[in-house]
Amino acid sequence: MRIYMTSVFVDDQKLAKNFYTEILGFKVKNDIPMGEFSWLTLVSSQEEQGTELLLEPSAHPAVGPYRDALKADGIPAASFAVEDVQAEYERLSELGVQFTQEPMDAGPVMVATFDDTCGNLIQISSNKS
Repeated sequence: MRIYMTSVFVDDQKLAKNFYTEILGFKVKNDIPMGEFSWLTLVSSQEEQGTELLLEPSAHPAVGPYRDALKADGIPAASFAVEDVQAEYERLSELGVQFTQEPMDAGPVMVATFDDTCGNLIQISSNKS
């Protein structure tokens, strides 16, 4: 068994697509119109056949309270691996990304957390070894 897809709920798929591709560097794998929304999945530009990230519309009534509670407690909706948290923090900050947690030593990893502009906190992480 392996993880084939995971998702984050987003307020606006078009804005999310722009942020996740233009700022974070993901690539669109699927963008299939499905009525009001799309089946919109992304992949890492480093692993185009890897795990897909579904930018899931946040229209379901349970999503708002769930995401609000996570965000209020500073809990990331997802975590993405990067080579160097400090370098990625600097790159993203220069692009205007707002961090809620600057790079921090968390034992075997370095982590930082940012607001994805689409309703979520996202953590980046890199191994220190």
